[in-house]
Amino acid sequence: MNIKDFQNEVDKWTAQFDSQYWKPHEILARLVEEVGELSREINHLYGPKRKKATEEKRRLSEEIADVIFTLICLANSKGIDLEDSLQKVIDKSYKRDNDRYRKK
Repeated sequence: MNIKDFQNEVDKWTAQFDSQYWKPHEILARLVEEVGELSREINHLYGPKRKKATEEKRRLSEEIADVIFTLICLANSKGIDLEDSLQKVIDKSYKRDNDRYRKK
């Protein structure tokens, strides 16, 4: 599936609820929460802080997907085409950063 397909799938699923999408600041709060969970997982995997035996197992891939899902909800709520927007950012970054870093 491409990004547009994921946006359509999320939009169809959320359409069943009275309030299809939360307000942008509410989605942002959810995004911050999800990024915090991602940060915690990265810290457990690669940083000095190890999980307690009582903490539930989480997968890095699932935490990243939670962030993406929340961003899709925000984009959908504001009518943003993420595929188009992401392509513009990629093009901008490739042009701006092509000579920024040492190449292999």
